[in-house]
Amino acid sequence: MSAPLQLSRLDARDASLSARWDAFVLAHPQATFFHRSGWLRVIESVFGHRGAYLLASRDGVIAGVLPLAQVRSRLFGHAFTSVPFAVYGGVLATDSQAALALEAEAERLARDAGADHLELRYLGAPRHEEWPRQDLYVTFRKEILEEEEANMLAIPRKQRAMVRKAIKNELRAEIDVGVERFFALYADNVHRHGTPALPKRFFQALLDEFGPDAEVLTVVSAQGQPVSSVLSFYFRDEVLPYYAGDHPLARDLAANDYKYWELLRRACARGLKVFDFGRSKQGTGPYAFKKNWGFEPQPLSYEYRLFTRDSVPQNNPNNPKYQLMIKAWRRLPLSVANWLGPFIVKSLG
Repeated sequence: MSAPLQLSRLDARDASLSARWDAFVLAHPQATFFHRSGWLRVIESVFGHRGAYLLASRDGVIAGVLPLAQVRSRLFGHAFTSVPFAVYGGVLATDSQAALALEAEAERLARDAGADHLELRYLGAPRHEEWPRQDLYVTFRKEILEEEEANMLAIPRKQRAMVRKAIKNELRAEIDVGVERFFALYADNVHRHGTPALPKRFFQALLDEFGPDAEVLTVVSAQGQPVSSVLSFYFRDEVLPYYAGDHPLARDLAANDYKYWELLRRACARGLKVFDFGRSKQGTGPYAFKKNWGFEPQPLSYEYRLFTRDSVPQNNPNNPKYQLMIKAWRRLPLSVANWLGPFIVKSLG
């Protein structure tokens, strides 16, 4: 007879338990970078959201984890999400009993707190066919081949020509120790698209928390001007370019193509196996860009338990009710948008 299951919560200040959590995540085949305990410290310290990182264990041995955080907003509602500001999340467990216990505890916490809904963000097939789902997003993941030239040839012809154009333009990539150049490009980029920017200190917190597993790569022109930048994560044998920004000159210089090629080339040299191009909304420009690189969309199962609402939330720029806000945001001075943005985007998660 197996030992009884015990449920507990991770304290972000408990270094020993955090290390055990991360060891479990590292060993679990369905784990992602966003399951790491460091996200709890970043989310709580930067945004002030309350974390509920749940553990299931037997005789002190971890049998499952569920990273969860509570996000409250007058604009966007009250949610428990796994994981805010991440594309993947949900339960990791060694058996179905632990998985079901963690989901039940998450649902209890959300109901008791008066949340509008619980959201679990899974990579791959749905876990619960009967739960409402968000079908707006897909992700793009592809094998990294062993040889640099093989990776170049695997890029479809038209996109490969853009990479070669960038090389002829004498662009170069540099690894930054901080986020200054990245943030300037990122903030300007999202402002042009009419959406608020995350705070600069969030990106610095990611570098501080995850060390060598979080990295900023910036592309500069032949004249030394920063034109494109990306903040990437490394997890096991994967690289995940996650946050990005560019200058308006980037398109003519093919700087974005060069940025991702250089990241892919360096990942190949490090012996990594998977390039995770990340989440995109179907039918958008980023979706088409990733398809043009030869990546095929893969399903994301964002599953919901609805408590006080009748349908899954649509807190994204595709929602028609946000179009006037987007147009107005573009007209704000960049300095004002960067000051005001964090107060809004912290509640989106």
